[in-house]
Amino acid sequence: MRDLGVGFRYLLKGQRWVARHGKQFGFGLLPGLITLVLYAAALVALALWGEDFVTWATPFADDWSSPWAGLFRGFLTAVLFALGLLLSVLTFTAVTLLIGQPFYENLSEQVDRDVSPDGTAPESELPLLRELWISARDSLRIVVRALVWGVLLFALGFVPVVGQTVVPVIGFFVTGFFLTEELTAVALQRRGVELRERLRLLRSRKTLVWGFGTPLGLAFLVPFVAVFLMPGAVAGATLMARDLLGEETAGDGSEESEEEGARS
Repeated sequence: MRDLGVGFRYLLKGQRWVARHGKQFGFGLLPGLITLVLYAAALVALALWGEDFVTWATPFADDWSSPWAGLFRGFLTAVLFALGLLLSVLTFTAVTLLIGQPFYENLSEQVDRDVSPDGTAPESELPLLRELWISARDSLRIVVRALVWGVLLFALGFVPVVGQTVVPVIGFFVTGFFLTEELTAVALQRRGVELRERLRLLRSRKTLVWGFGTPLGLAFLVPFVAVFLMPGAVAGATLMARDLLGEETAGDGSEESEEEGARS
């Protein structure tokens, strides 16, 4: 369970790293801001025209007596907006990383060079378009998995007591896992680690992943916070990827010992 604390420290280390490297932080904000604007516009449109869409999609309720048609359509409108919010939380990181692929690749490389004993960083030998295609493909696979979990947990949320207590907690841990996968993919994909192997690595250290991703997922519920934390989250995920692969990190001897103790 000590891995929970180790994972959280990687999150804090990433934020401290970008705080010391202002230029990287500034560039890292741009993709998140672009994604935030796109998502905000989509949610505003959903709020304005969601009721009209539900009315159009449920013509069979036109002849229902009052107040049942209004209650039914009001419930469906609320469900539609809730699903939109859930989808935005689950996909925000994937879309931001896809938009900001060059920015975050560069940031991750800088972190690797900064902490590597020999000052070098693994570099992908693939063309940029090929990297973007692999990133988009893998992100889509992860989003589909996350959506399956999201729909399942949303449905379980209607179960009395359990749906209001246990299910939200499980939801945050699931969100944390998928967030961490997306973020560590920046560094791991550059090392040629395929999606299946990435998932295996993360599942082998679930408490480490939860310690990093779960508090980040909670913070990402606030859109503006998500934008400002993204650069540091990528930096911290790069540090954690090095740990998952057993790579040496310069200047972290004491923490490496502690992490070895957490693994045992």
